[in-house]
Amino acid sequence: MKRLDDDALDLLFREARSQNGWRPEPVPETLLKEVYDLARMGPTSANCSPMRVVFVTTEAGKRKLEPALSDGNKRKTAAAPVTAIVAYDLAFYDALPKLFPHEPDARNWFTGSEAHIQATAMRNGTLQGAYLMLAARAFGLDCGPMSGFDHAKVDVAFFAGTTWRSNFLCNLGYGDPAALFGRLPRLSFEEACRIA
Repeated sequence: MKRLDDDALDLLFREARSQNGWRPEPVPETLLKEVYDLARMGPTSANCSPMRVVFVTTEAGKRKLEPALSDGNKRKTAAAPVTAIVAYDLAFYDALPKLFPHEPDARNWFTGSEAHIQATAMRNGTLQGAYLMLAARAFGLDCGPMSGFDHAKVDVAFFAGTTWRSNFLCNLGYGDPAALFGRLPRLSFEEACRIA
């Protein structure tokens, strides 16, 4: 595999920032489709692909989402052109005959074990949410991921009667550099890693 050049690494990681303010530029639906189409290529266990996404782009959608947001997230979410509700499907295993066809019994790995279903959906859906943010950055969008919201309210408002559950929110668009905080420190390799 080839190594990405420094410009690509800057775009995805070094210079990318969690955005708090947004320029009023729309994000076309075609771009959201490109972002998803790239993100879906990231690996998940048994290709289970449990992530589901609602891209909230309309005023009506934002009004529906607003009561679930913490006070600190309301203004920036209202200003963002898109808020992705990154969710996971607890019935993801129903798609395994399509997604993992070389193992006909794969669906049965999950039936009857709610803990296994929940852990697999959450873990792999979170991985896919990270891929979604990297894909958005790769296409020139800024990201503002958030966990400050009431999951139960989002699930009732957007997923009632389904097997989808909210994981986290991520504002998407073109960030306003004036609203950025200073770059915060990160743990060093020595602080966070071990080699065994």
